[in-house]
Amino acid sequence: MNTALDFSEIDGGMLAEVGGKAANLGELTRAGLPVPPGWVLTTDAYGLAATGLDLTPDGTLAERARRHLLEAPVPDAVHETIVKHYAALGPDVAVAVRSSATAEDLPFASFAGQQDTFLNVVGAEAVVEAVRRCWASLWTDRAVAYREANGIDHAAVRLAVVVQVMVDARVAGVMFTANPVTGRRCETVIDASPGLGEAVVSGAVNPDRFVAYDGEILERRAGDKRVAIRPLPGGGTVRVETSHDEFCLTDAEVLRLAELGRRVEDHYGAPQDTEWAVDAGGELWLTQARPITTLYPLPEPARPGLRVYFSLNVIQGVMGPLTPMGLAAFRVIGGGAAGIVGHGPADPLDGPAFMAVSGQRLWLDLTTPLRSRPGRAILPRALTLGEARGVALVRRLFDDPRLELARSSRRPFLRGLARFARRVHLPSRVFLALTSPRRALGYTRRVGEVLDRRLRVPATATPAQRLDHAERLLAATFPSIVSVMPIVLTGYGLFALAGRLSGLPLAEMQDVLRGLPHNPTTEMDLKLWDLATRVEPEPFTELTVAELVRRYEAGELPPVAQRGVAAFLAEYGHRGVAEIDLGVPRWSEEPAHILGALANYLRMDAGSDLAPAALFAKGEAQARAAAARVTAAARGRGRWRAPVTRFALRRTRTYAGLRELPKFYLVKALSGVRHSLLAVGEHLTGLGVLDAPGDVFFLDLRETRAALAGGDLRELVARRRAEHERESRRRHVPRMLLSDGTEPEALASPAPEGALVGTAASAGTVTGRARVVLDPVGAHLEPGEILVCPSTDPGWTPLFLTAGGLVMEMGGAMSHGAVVAREYGIPAVVGVADATHRITTGQEIELDGAAGTVTARPGPDQARTTSA
Repeated sequence: MNTALDFSEIDGGMLAEVGGKAANLGELTRAGLPVPPGWVLTTDAYGLAATGLDLTPDGTLAERARRHLLEAPVPDAVHETIVKHYAALGPDVAVAVRSSATAEDLPFASFAGQQDTFLNVVGAEAVVEAVRRCWASLWTDRAVAYREANGIDHAAVRLAVVVQVMVDARVAGVMFTANPVTGRRCETVIDASPGLGEAVVSGAVNPDRFVAYDGEILERRAGDKRVAIRPLPGGGTVRVETSHDEFCLTDAEVLRLAELGRRVEDHYGAPQDTEWAVDAGGELWLTQARPITTLYPLPEPARPGLRVYFSLNVIQGVMGPLTPMGLAAFRVIGGGAAGIVGHGPADPLDGPAFMAVSGQRLWLDLTTPLRSRPGRAILPRALTLGEARGVALVRRLFDDPRLELARSSRRPFLRGLARFARRVHLPSRVFLALTSPRRALGYTRRVGEVLDRRLRVPATATPAQRLDHAERLLAATFPSIVSVMPIVLTGYGLFALAGRLSGLPLAEMQDVLRGLPHNPTTEMDLKLWDLATRVEPEPFTELTVAELVRRYEAGELPPVAQRGVAAFLAEYGHRGVAEIDLGVPRWSEEPAHILGALANYLRMDAGSDLAPAALFAKGEAQARAAAARVTAAARGRGRWRAPVTRFALRRTRTYAGLRELPKFYLVKALSGVRHSLLAVGEHLTGLGVLDAPGDVFFLDLRETRAALAGGDLRELVARRRAEHERESRRRHVPRMLLSDGTEPEALASPAPEGALVGTAASAGTVTGRARVVLDPVGAHLEPGEILVCPSTDPGWTPLFLTAGGLVMEMGGAMSHGAVVAREYGIPAVVGVADATHRITTGQEIELDGAAGTVTARPGPDQARTTSA
């Protein structure tokens, strides 16, 4: 335990031990910023780890820990030090006693308010008691739960107690040096109210709000300020009713605060969440500074001017971070994509200029197409098919003067488009798709056969040769698989043509897209169902998934099941949840998900109308009937229209299912590279560079090649694993992000009262109980329940077979979840903002897949859950 220290004595070594506000205030004092005088005491968990107490985050145990601290005597040396330093401040000086723990005010977790603060403490013994209670607040239920949620070791946490002289505040509040709602950097947001800042911090008052930017006040909004917290003579505080119609800060004071915020942000090099006070004499004081942890980090590398970024993770339904090797792989793949239009990077490992990384996720720079007329015509249409919620965001950006049309934007854009069309043989493949479905489908199969040959690596290949092969394969992946897209787009183009000829809106034609053939994801799910019809329920319905995995890996499942699972994984084992990240294990490596899905299928009645095969057959029948209706509607508008519409819909059904094929091939390529890199990782483990072969995925391709010469990268890998784990707990990932930090979606209007509105994805109406699922692994969905999830990739689709409907936060009418939902005949609405927060498991909801709405129906025992 450390003795009392003056702020001026806090040095670099102390920062690591104290952390948080104590360190911040010490630094700010030395930086000449207006921080109230004070001192700090540090302590660890006060010997709790040595007492044998179980520190499991349980309410009863947390209470025992608090009681242990409150009942333990304050050591004589600490008591004497507190009294001595308090007396040095003067007679009966009012102070604030507040915590600063090593587990709070971190770059990734603010921990704000988890420990207790005591204001207007007067008298030496009162300060001693407040320090003791501050120590004990390390073990409040909320603090323990917060540490658990953020993966922080309870026994390792340390806490400092900061004692500050109270400011006799005329007005106080909170200031953010970046807008916490929109994310815009350098936009200072100030909440202010008369009296102590606790009224604003605790939410007890509606404060005045000011927004300042670049020396100007952009917004003033008066709060009612009906409550103020005032210090009492002799110690303590009181909440009093007030009436303040005027703003409690002048414009000059607002701008002074904004300037102070800029200085604090410059000092720390990051946006800050601060608390401040203005005393009766007009002096401005800074009482606290901590990082703003809710801001999404800006993409790197930074490029000049305002840039517009769209999340590739969101498009692919992978909300978590990618491993360093996963990011490196996409840089090489992206370089291959850029090369098609003549803008490939000089070094393929650098990736293309249009690709950036932020929060260990991938972002696509849309600035160039947004600033060109052809881009503005094409981009919204492309997003309508893949990410419909982005369309309104993009259109709003058309009006941003910072994104005005570039003078010479048309010619370079069209030149790149022409190069792309030539490289993928667009005209000839569209002609092939129109004239010969057999040959067109044969071409798509040959692409897969060529990929399979390219994936082969001799067993005798050296680690360096494996890396060479991986880089070549990744660079060639996009040009190869994208060559399938002209055939796919022919199908969807003819679907749109049928809509024009019939006069029907596309939303009323969605049934045509049910039960599509040639979709590898649908075929995968149906093969798993077929396997379920051929094996006995036991032991699948009796054993845990872990035991099923053990038996499968030991070859102890019944023979039909053992062979069937092995055959399934031989064909589809390259897939998995979050499969676009080659750092993530495949089903062939970790078959738990497939064995669990198989167990779920075996609980279904094979003769039920809800059985997957029956649903698919029903979808095919509905598609035929829908095609007949559309053709009849076209005939009513002119006899020649009917045969053209019939032809168009036949081609649509032949090719639309291929939409999943490019990703199927991409994931197969990534899986092959992963297998090869694991061999490289095994070699590096033998050299002592890594602890385990899988650690190679926390390096990039350059680092892996350099590591072949030897060295020790275990510390680097451990640090990156910890960073990846922290980033995986991020609760919010923007769909779109500007380079100034603004999240355009945060500016969108709220959903209408009474309904959640999204994008119509699969027609039909269903009412049922919601099941909110954030991770498909181990999830169980009762037949008929409506699946509510952030987004989906193929790892989710086994759940679709028992779902009565689908609600997704992400996606568009051509997104993965929408495509599969249509094929299974599941009503679906996608692009529903915050659906997983606004809908709760067990809540009855009505889903209208044609109108794109989700309506909550709270039952008698259920609270309203659909408010924004």
